[in-house]
Amino acid sequence: MVRRVAIDGTSVLGVFATCTEDLLVISPSITQEARHNLERELAVDSSPLFIGSSSVVGSLVTGNSNGFVVSSSASRSEIKQLKAHANGLKVRKLPGKINAAGNVILANDNAALINPNLITRAERVVEETLRVDVRRGTLASLKTVGMAACATNNGVLAHPKITDGELSVLEEVFQAPINIGTINYGSPLVGSSLLANTKGYVAGLETTGIELGRIEEALGFI
Repeated sequence: MVRRVAIDGTSVLGVFATCTEDLLVISPSITQEARHNLERELAVDSSPLFIGSSSVVGSLVTGNSNGFVVSSSASRSEIKQLKAHANGLKVRKLPGKINAAGNVILANDNAALINPNLITRAERVVEETLRVDVRRGTLASLKTVGMAACATNNGVLAHPKITDGELSVLEEVFQAPINIGTINYGSPLVGSSLLANTKGYVAGLETTGIELGRIEEALGFI
């Protein structure tokens, strides 16, 4: 069982990969061994691809069991490849100047929290593509909500400095247990270094045992 890993020489897994219940989208620069380890722990197939010729696919893609939203920098061939690996699920570009989808959208199969500065058309794309209820908001006053938390269908692990108001919004929108924690020996940006679904999780290599325990509690593994 591999719970802590580094990929591409770094512990910020969520920058180079993202996952849903069925698919791991990951940079092709990641070694085959690391990719297979992640597939095994998350019990998913993988789609190695660049987005906009960039390896930071975790920052540029977000998705759930209904579809994927990608940065506007994604090429037609990259979108076609993602659709093929996702068994034909809808894949749409996030319109507007703020379009690093993985950074600015926090989603599971039921809900999404988005950067409050996204344009109205972007909010509509998220709602229609992921087929979820969408709410605008921040986490710990950060607009990069996709990096400030990690959400699965069983729970949410959020930035430890989340406010009471932000917590109430998360509880209302996601209708799942909300916990706070850190990763990689104290980093509050849990979404940047944690890959998880309801079947498993993998955290950055520097994550402590105490932090792993909080992850498992928050996401329903204990």
